[in-house]
Amino acid sequence: MTGEQSTWQGTRIPDLDGKAVLITGASTGIGAALVRAFAAQGAHVAIHYNESLQAASDLLAEVQASGGKAVLVQGDVSADGVTERVVEEAANQFGRLDGLINNAGGMLGRMTTAEMTDAHYERVMDLNARSVLAATRAAHPWLRKQGGFIINTTSIAARNGGGNGAILYAASKGFVSTITRGHAKEFVGDGIRVNAVAPGIISTPFHERYTSPEMLDAQRKTVPMGRVGSPEDCVGTYLFLASPTLSGYITGQIIEVNGGQLMP
Repeated sequence: MTGEQSTWQGTRIPDLDGKAVLITGASTGIGAALVRAFAAQGAHVAIHYNESLQAASDLLAEVQASGGKAVLVQGDVSADGVTERVVEEAANQFGRLDGLINNAGGMLGRMTTAEMTDAHYERVMDLNARSVLAATRAAHPWLRKQGGFIINTTSIAARNGGGNGAILYAASKGFVSTITRGHAKEFVGDGIRVNAVAPGIISTPFHERYTSPEMLDAQRKTVPMGRVGSPEDCVGTYLFLASPTLSGYITGQIIEVNGGQLMP
């Protein structure tokens, strides 16, 4: 049984209308799907990108053509001070910030522990772990003004240790999962809910870059639903966690979206 692909089109979640949301790593893949989905709900979306200017610009034009409201913010969130500037720029353009989705991340190459260098370690951890902490820290003063949400993108790798050459990536996502739970407790008194989504094997530029067709097919065979997921398969979970009406009593949770590949 392969199951049906998820869809969010046509679904209306009224309490997301008018919310100001920053999505990091938003030019392609899951991030781009989230931009389309939140904009369709009437949210004002800050589309963060680093190098993919054309993809981000095309996405902005698409959102605006459909009547949505969005802006672009650029920056390498693995660099000192840049993440804070990205958050401030997004919040200042909207005059507020109601939600932060920490989606930027990457493997930056498959590498065994024996091959790993200190420079590679720093690049991976800065991109996947430190950027989440920096963005959250910068967004906190804005979010606590009226309450809001933070949704972190972690990974199935945080639980299973990652595939071949992806141990460091998995460890960095383990950091994201742990800090999600910690921030949920720390910020609950500020009216900020903090949760995370842990995608499994999703067809994005991530796998196009780092996973061979043979490896991807082998991974697909471990998924009970019998297929690799799409970015759209993840969207509904983020929308659910962003809505206080749908998930107002949920915080500190990590929702697995993996077609049954992992059932914790």
